[in-house]
Amino acid sequence: MNHSIHSVDRATHLKIVVVALVAGIIVAGFGIAARSSANFSQTAQSTHVIKAGKPVAVTSAGSPEIR
Repeated sequence: MNHSIHSVDRATHLKIVVVALVAGIIVAGFGIAARSSANFSQTAQSTHVIKAGKPVAVTSAGSPEIR
């Protein structure tokens, strides 16, 4: 058994490429399927609008407050 990728034969390199391509296609297919199913439940009319509230003043005096 040879443990180096540099000295393996052509068939082994082909097997590695095929496995990587199949895995990539599966991951891409899963991502597309998950994305398309999320779009069906959310339409442009059902989006939530977040409105701004009252303004808040945030200040920092630079010194700790002692009580």
